[in-house]
Amino acid sequence: MRILLVEDARLVAEPLVHALGRAGYAVDAACDGARGLELARTGAYDAIVLDIMLPQLDGLSMLVKLRRERIDTPVILLTARGDVRDRVRGLDAGADDYLAKPFHVEELLARVRAVLRRRGAPDPVDRLEALGVSYIPASRELSCGAETVELTPKEGMVLEALLRRAGRTVPRGAVA
Repeated sequence: MRILLVEDARLVAEPLVHALGRAGYAVDAACDGARGLELARTGAYDAIVLDIMLPQLDGLSMLVKLRRERIDTPVILLTARGDVRDRVRGLDAGADDYLAKPFHVEELLARVRAVLRRRGAPDPVDRLEALGVSYIPASRELSCGAETVELTPKEGMVLEALLRRAGRTVPRGAVA
């Protein structure tokens, strides 16, 4: 499972990348809205955790652009703006959930699991194994025997899709 984190505060982003990774997610991070939008448009993510106050393009504008482009990846807004009007504005813009700072990491992880469950996504796994190979999605490490290599993000997505459907036909659209 791949998560896109769009957060400009390094002191917030780094621990979240680590916590999401420990929970079994492969995480890519962007520190501004323009880069976040570029990554989100690839369709490579199962969920997006999005700060509202970002440089270059704010999170709400990014979210509105994604929804106008019919990109329906679940989005959890993560922001210091926590009053009711801000939450309503975020949800009306197309967010699937809204979490105000400060927050507990455990709550964010639960909310990520919840939005993924609603989409029917499988729970993250620490390791996928089939046909003598072992793959760790969070680190994109592929092992076969004593040899281990780190895959590129795209290679990891393709391999993960194949391993999750081992023994079955994988439709072309299964990998973005």
